[in-house]
Amino acid sequence: MSIFTTNNRNRDARRHSSRVVVNAKRIAAAALAMITLASAAACGSASSDNLSSAPKKSQTTKIVVGVCPGPYGDMVNKVIAPLLKDDGYELSTKLFNDYVQPNKALASGSLQANLFQHSNYLNKFKADNNLALTPLGQVPTLGLGIYSHKYKSVSEIKDGSTVSIASDGSNLARSLGVLEQQKLVTLKGNVDPTKATVNDIATNPKNLVIKPLDAAQLARSLSTVDVSLVPGNFAWAAGLKPKEALAMEKQSEGVINIFVVNTKDANSDFGKKTKALLVSDKFKKAIANSEFADFGKPTTW
Repeated sequence: MSIFTTNNRNRDARRHSSRVVVNAKRIAAAALAMITLASAAACGSASSDNLSSAPKKSQTTKIVVGVCPGPYGDMVNKVIAPLLKDDGYELSTKLFNDYVQPNKALASGSLQANLFQHSNYLNKFKADNNLALTPLGQVPTLGLGIYSHKYKSVSEIKDGSTVSIASDGSNLARSLGVLEQQKLVTLKGNVDPTKATVNDIATNPKNLVIKPLDAAQLARSLSTVDVSLVPGNFAWAAGLKPKEALAMEKQSEGVINIFVVNTKDANSDFGKKTKALLVSDKFKKAIANSEFADFGKPTTW
């Protein structure tokens, strides 16, 4: 046998070996893809299609809930998510730093729910932006508080003090209502209290300088203003405690926070299960045993 024949056979053997290795890698890749698809099927990602019916046994439907800085992301993760787990829903949260994007993201379908707003805000926002969003129910809510690094009580607030309040329409009106509750201003008698603006102030006996700011900036503004009215979620995120407030708002139904979904999902299995949960005894008991026990209670309880 010549050396050339031997070399040819060696080359053929190496080529065959290479083809075997390549084929083995392709088979492994195909198997991995099949495993991945099977895993995805067993743990469904939520969409408008698979929210309508209950998850099948051994399957989980993932739900992303939009939240803002504050306690409601923790409420979802620590209370609501565990209670919906047995129904086949796996809830997670996505944090937004403003009051605009959570509703737009929900309307576009990139979220399945949100929890950050009260009904007064939702009603105005969806009317202004022509969005189809529906609340499933109320949750315990940390109210808006009057905070100050300068004063210890409402009575100490001096003439001409600068007061920062939320600039968005519903929370601005809400803040003016709290100032009126504390007799720091009065509003015109014919104004809708949910739509009041600074121009609707009838009397301002202490000549307060009202400074509207984005709600996310209110807690930080305490270093530059005399008084700030901070919504509960942003107060929580900033470490402001209700017991440190000069006063807390007297909550009405319109300022209790709500769990919201896209209107097309309101009567889905997820929508029905969540709606029932929010008024259930097990939800009330879980809240009572949590860090949210002292929050203002839903009017539906």
